Amino acid sequence: MQVMRGWAARFAPWMGFVGLFGAAQSAVAGDYEGSPQVAEFVGEMTRDYGFAGEQLMAVFREANRKQSILDAISRPAERVKQWKEYRPIFISDARVARGVDFWREHEAVLARAEQEYGVPAQVIVSIIGVETFYGRNTGNYRVIDALSTLGFDYPPRAEFFRKELREFLLLSREEQVDPLTLKGSYAGAMGLPQFMPSSFRAYAVDFDNDGHINIWSNPDDAIGSVASYFKRHGWVAGEPVVARAQVQGDRADEGLTQGIEPIKTVGELRALGWSSHDALRDEMPVTAFRLEGANGPEYWMGLKNFYAITRYNRSVMYAMAVHQLSDLLVQARGNK
Repeated sequence: MQVMRGWAARFAPWMGFVGLFGAAQSAVAGDYEGSPQVAEFVGEMTRDYGFAGEQLMAVFREANRKQSILDAISRPAERVKQWKEYRPIFISDARVARGVDFWREHEAVLARAEQEYGVPAQVIVSIIGVETFYGRNTGNYRVIDALSTLGFDYPPRAEFFRKELREFLLLSREEQVDPLTLKGSYAGAMGLPQFMPSSFRAYAVDFDNDGHINIWSNPDDAIGSVASYFKRHGWVAGEPVVARAQVQGDRADEGLTQGIEPIKTVGELRALGWSSHDALRDEMPVTAFRLEGANGPEYWMGLKNFYAITRYNRSVMYAMAVHQLSDLLVQARGNK
């Protein structure tokens, strides 16, 4: 069978490692040894995706259930409610300075990504800066442990994380890497841009053309993959991201958008007392939102490219942090 021959050929290094390690540890049962859930999952991967069942079971014999992962995902999120508190977390002199250095170190690659995908270099750098401080904080959990723990021991989102576990095993096979060695966040987000496995398989690119996609330690691939993600999610080259709004009258708050979808139009907001110094056409769809800034309320209209940023993380404050950090990177780079 061609799929099985491909598995054997492409996975020889991976399975050699697993086989040797598994044999050395065979006397110790892993956390998922004998689990009916794992057996069912392995059966699906064998039947539907051409994996060899015993080889896959060897992987799960080495996977560990991590209570710290369950604690992290189960505790109430430490949600920062106000923009004036959220902004300093991601926008600091240190993050700007390191971002300028990262930009200079990878200037040629960033310029090529901007040329090919239409996504500005500063936005790519900002995403990597917000997500992992330019690769400093990419996560210390083995991805196999994170996704196994959440897929088999966290019922509220088990279906989602089992899907990501499937995608992770597929990408490991496709990239010919040992799934026991790749690391990420407690939720399984990976590499400099913190892609989940499904995003990796859908959007990550081999930007240095070496035959492999490596977003863990290869900034070229990470840069190209972020640009690819934004292009696929609707980024429009040369278009603005947000417009600061001025409001008047007692109907202004009626214009605020529920959620992040750009369902209001500039014309509708004008009728409610919104205006902007930027030239915006009445028919343009926008996300209208208010932030509680250090100097009081701020009203904003997020345009199509703003919505593209929220596709990376469905948060208005996240998108604003990325946008404002990108602007500061441009200013700081010009001053050096």
